[in-house]
Amino acid sequence: MSDEKSRFVVSADWLQGELGKPDLRVLDASFYLPAQKRDADAEYAAGHIPGAIRFDQDKIADHSTNLPHTIPSPDQFAAEVGKLGISENDRIVVYDGIGMFASPRVWWLFRVMGAKNVFVLDGGLDGWKAEGRPLETATPAYPAATFKTNYDEARVVTLERMRDIVSSGALQIADARSAGRFAATEPEPRAGMRSGHMPGARSLPSGSFATQGRFKSLPELKQTIEDAGIDLSKPVVTSCGSGITAAIITLALESLGHSDNKLYDGSWSEWGSRDDTPVVTGPADPIKV
Repeated sequence: MSDEKSRFVVSADWLQGELGKPDLRVLDASFYLPAQKRDADAEYAAGHIPGAIRFDQDKIADHSTNLPHTIPSPDQFAAEVGKLGISENDRIVVYDGIGMFASPRVWWLFRVMGAKNVFVLDGGLDGWKAEGRPLETATPAYPAATFKTNYDEARVVTLERMRDIVSSGALQIADARSAGRFAATEPEPRAGMRSGHMPGARSLPSGSFATQGRFKSLPELKQTIEDAGIDLSKPVVTSCGSGITAAIITLALESLGHSDNKLYDGSWSEWGSRDDTPVVTGPADPIKV
């Protein structure tokens, strides 16, 4: 099988060779669920990739909602990342601790806001450390920059749009939560949420796209998506627990040249917490052939 990799994913070898270049910005976008028992801020302070900026997905978010890490307005995003010294023309490499867990969300976020040269580090910080690559504890400071947004609103799905999609069956729905949460055989990690999935959704657990934090090859990604019943010739909306791991599916789709995709930002944190949204349980419906 071909080992051809995503054009949006960079290797540790490549990144190490680029460190220090003036147009490069490396972002530590680590984020963990309580069950993972890891502290992203503490790990950043203890040692990060040289020059890496801490990108906190809960801080650079819309705080007017009670939903977690909701996409900020373009103006808020531009102001926040400008203070960090990031412009839309920089080469931006995003990583997280595990690799291919939280970093694709920030990759997606920057692209939705208009940045063109955005990449994800294969293997994450865990892989970087395992290979004995350099770390630093100092917090870098870059001159303030201007980030000119070009917000692609069509790529972000709201609750009302998601209601239409579910009721009409107009788009394929790819759910990145675990198979157990999808089928309602495992409880949701957040209190007060119903279990199950949206009618018509397909189960594509986020963990099936990488091995030890390394993104699968293009043929493997294609097989994973098609085996779940997703037709790559048709539009897709991605969803997950809170809008983070849905972007792993988005990264896989874009890597395969599938550009007609959107992400449901509220995801199950929104859909599953309401009593006026349809929910079904059990595995996905049989794939039609």
